[in-house]
Amino acid sequence: MNPSTLIGMLASLLLLTVLLVFSAQQPGLFIDIPSLGIVVVGTFAATFISYPLSEVLRIFSLIKTVIRNEREYTQEDINELVSLSRLWIDGDLRAVEGALDQVKNPFLRSGVQLVIDKTPEDDILELLQWRISRLRAKEQAEAQLFRVMANYAPAFGMLGTLVGLVNLMFVLGDGDMITIGRQMAVGLMTTLYGVLLANLVFKPVAVKLERRTEQRVVLMNMILQGISMMSNKRSPGLMRETLKSFVAQHQNELRDAPVQPSRKLMPIKWNLRT
Repeated sequence: MNPSTLIGMLASLLLLTVLLVFSAQQPGLFIDIPSLGIVVVGTFAATFISYPLSEVLRIFSLIKTVIRNEREYTQEDINELVSLSRLWIDGDLRAVEGALDQVKNPFLRSGVQLVIDKTPEDDILELLQWRISRLRAKEQAEAQLFRVMANYAPAFGMLGTLVGLVNLMFVLGDGDMITIGRQMAVGLMTTLYGVLLANLVFKPVAVKLERRTEQRVVLMNMILQGISMMSNKRSPGLMRETLKSFVAQHQNELRDAPVQPSRKLMPIKWNLRT
């Protein structure tokens, strides 16, 4: 499981536990199945109306993507690109094709294949940039799906509150304060559920997916740069250092560490005597 996701889930459970145990006289009152059903069913109903069935059914697989800890293959991609570039510079086409069959990254594999086919560099870059744009648009749409659900959940929570207020009006004339209080509590529960689902589930998942997309686009741009350098037969050493700069973690790009004051140079005394 993704460590940050696990920490967030544990923190959320801890928050809810503290609220129920220390802030509520009767914690059982915060468990109301009809109120939760109004929010969940209403949110999914509106989402099914808003999106095609195929996109809505991907919700659970996307949540699984956020939960699991995905391994990054950045260093492997760099090594494969440098090795393929070295073989390409040496002119060993058969070795390049053999090594290309072992590459598991389809984006990298298709780019190198275009280089082997001697496709013009501009055409290669245009095609690969189009694939990057397509991936960004697709994954941003998936993140937007959860943002839309985050907007729907509080709205249906308010709907449940309105229903509870209507029921409250019917019993208001009886003057039974216990019944009135219970109806009001049940009416407010749907708003609570809507806010919790929006801010502890849907919005965090959307942000996580957007961050994942940013990282994937950076890696694809790294491969794009490597393909361009391979097409121009640049030095494999230069390629390695260039690609490493895409994923290097620097706290400050302009200054890595405080500059130590230089020692004062002693003046040089020239002896002009002969």
